Amino acid sequence: MLRGEAEFRIGEQVHVLRPSFAALVAAEAELGPLFALVERAAGGRLGLGELACLFWHCVKDRPETLAREAVGEAVVAQGLAAATPALRVLLGQILQGR
Repeated sequence: MLRGEAEFRIGEQVHVLRPSFAALVAAEAELGPLFALVERAAGGRLGLGELACLFWHCVKDRPETLAREAVGEAVVAQGLAAATPALRVLLGQILQGR
């Protein structure tokens, strides 16, 4: 795993979340400006759907068999406390870059 990447368990597999340019552009197209996303997260106003969307777009080498709903279900199943470390890494990369 490289600096700026995070791991997150989805179902039985641990996936690497990589905030690549393409992934962040795709997330931004769906969620709106990333800086606003970071502000919402910092203020405790990041929605569950937003979190799942960001994770979905950042799944490195996403297998075709992985359903988007599985990402959201993994967040719900594990709870926000388990998702927070990965979210922190992704948000840190958005703010600081490599």
